[in-house]
Amino acid sequence: MTATNLSVAAILLTLALATAPALAQVQTRSVDYKQGDTTLRGYLAWDEAPGNQPEAKRPGVLVVPEWWGLNDYAQRRTRELAALGYVALAVDMYGDGKSTTSAQEAGALATAVRSDRALMRARIRAALDTLAADPRVDPKRIAAIGYCFGGGVVLELARSGADVAGVVCFHGSLDTPHPQDAKNIKAKVLICNGADDTMVAPQIPAFEKEMRDAGVDWQFINYGGAVHAFTNPDADKLALSAGLKGIAYNAKADKRSWQAMKVFLQEVFAGSDQARP
Repeated sequence: MTATNLSVAAILLTLALATAPALAQVQTRSVDYKQGDTTLRGYLAWDEAPGNQPEAKRPGVLVVPEWWGLNDYAQRRTRELAALGYVALAVDMYGDGKSTTSAQEAGALATAVRSDRALMRARIRAALDTLAADPRVDPKRIAAIGYCFGGGVVLELARSGADVAGVVCFHGSLDTPHPQDAKNIKAKVLICNGADDTMVAPQIPAFEKEMRDAGVDWQFINYGGAVHAFTNPDADKLALSAGLKGIAYNAKADKRSWQAMKVFLQEVFAGSDQARP
């Protein structure tokens, strides 16, 4: 190659690099915060790629894990949201960032929170306040997503009247002892449900009535062939080790529901050029 050709190639390469989208440079760290006397340890993720640092603050997203606690799966989802341009915080609902692979322990931990909705609301509110205080986050543009147990938590956050733009419940608990609190909901609501999820199915009629009676802006998507925990690639392994039935990963439903969430977040954060598909 001649010197002239080398020069042209170098110029073209420089232009290509200058105009190419910035690759994600996701950063993470543990975040300690308090709810009463309990120390909670969340997992924060954000993108530091040069092209992803506009002067304006970014939307924030809370991620509430399944009943297993703040494990690798919840952390991965948090990093994926950060790569989309959000500042994401995986929530600790049990204290000290606890997680488990024991269904018996997970059940006990989740039941302790589910049976005390005031505690549940206080724990998720502490996480919301923590994310809103992050200097990268626009506190007026925060949403929350949750999985299984965590899906129930984000719905309870909405029922509490929290000032969040939207909540997404993936294969989550829909029931509540306080359906009248739906009148407090300010957020838009998206439910991504497995059409063959026998655990959630009995809760659907009451939930739909609750949403209609309160005039909530809500969507409900059923994924055919999907059962409980359909978004988690480790669902089959966890179900086998714990002796659980009706739990399985479904790659198609996982992909479709994540895409639905991305569109939903773009909608609730409308007007933001930081919330990329």
